[in-house]
Amino acid sequence: MVSSNKITIAIDGYSSCGKSTLAKALSEKLGYIFIDTGAMYRAVTLFTVRQGWVSDTHFDQENLIANLDDIQLHFEVSPATGKPEIFLNDENVESEIRSMAISSQVSKVASIREVRVKLVAEQQKMGAKGGVVMDGRDIGSVVFPNAELKLFITAKPEIRAERRFKELAAVNPEVNIEEIRKNLEERDFLDSTRLESPLVRTDDAVLIDNSDLTPQEQLDVVLDLVNQIIIKV
Repeated sequence: MVSSNKITIAIDGYSSCGKSTLAKALSEKLGYIFIDTGAMYRAVTLFTVRQGWVSDTHFDQENLIANLDDIQLHFEVSPATGKPEIFLNDENVESEIRSMAISSQVSKVASIREVRVKLVAEQQKMGAKGGVVMDGRDIGSVVFPNAELKLFITAKPEIRAERRFKELAAVNPEVNIEEIRKNLEERDFLDSTRLESPLVRTDDAVLIDNSDLTPQEQLDVVLDLVNQIIIKV
């Protein structure tokens, strides 16, 4: 289904609840641009880790802030998969940013005001013309507060942990589900309590708990919402 009435779809929610999976499927079905904002924050985190500015025991925020201009991000569609992949300073880092090493630090980096200001400005520029599906933590509240459709996605913690475990175990058999569960709990707390653009469900966001939904069932629910809105615009 592709409509000439292209809207902006903002998808927010907790880690590992399938936001990106839904966003990608929506963009393909609608012919929209998909922007994975989580990948952008992960790429900045990767840069920070490589510089030795963040670890489990320290965080050199001043150096990160002072060198933000050295971080250039863009997406390119992979010829092999047809999916957008993120580049950090012209290096494809799509695989590297998905590691537990980055997951364990990303909420710290994403809490920095200057980082969020930089990336929000880039995200708003990418989606300025509409016809975009964007997922993250503050899309409906900060990046696109006037989005025609806002979704807040969630799922039971144990289901989210299991989904993340299966995803990571496919590339790293030594991954530990307890470590994943702890990481998700920590990220939920940090994302929801940070001072700068915390994860919140806006009053006009549609809540979807996909604990008992298949990806296709969830997609069908959202496509119905999209159709209802497109008819009106």
